[in-house]
Amino acid sequence: MDQLSNVFAALADPTRRAILARLAEGEATVNELAEPFPISLQAVSKHLKVLERAGLITRGRAAQWRPCHLEAGPLRDVAEWMRLYRRFWDERYQRLDDYLRELRAEDTAKEKHDERED
Repeated sequence: MDQLSNVFAALADPTRRAILARLAEGEATVNELAEPFPISLQAVSKHLKVLERAGLITRGRAAQWRPCHLEAGPLRDVAEWMRLYRRFWDERYQRLDDYLRELRAEDTAKEKHDERED
């Protein structure tokens, strides 16, 4: 599996996204990361391994304390990939805006025409 696919697979799980959101605030231990979740430490560790394989986190080695740290580089790659599709949607929204302007202009013209007939 390529790196971008690994990142998307890791981001597919809401628990992993929540872990990343917490790590965006700063380093944390496995115990600290596990606190808000009703799952075992072992389950949290499995989530961390997925995030680590995707390159989204690293784990330090400070004696007994192994803090997890967010690695934002892969998220930048996702944003870069998504930028291609943003242009697509921007063009679609622009066409929708143009269409809505046409409809409003037609409604305004019809209202003026109806007023003249009264």
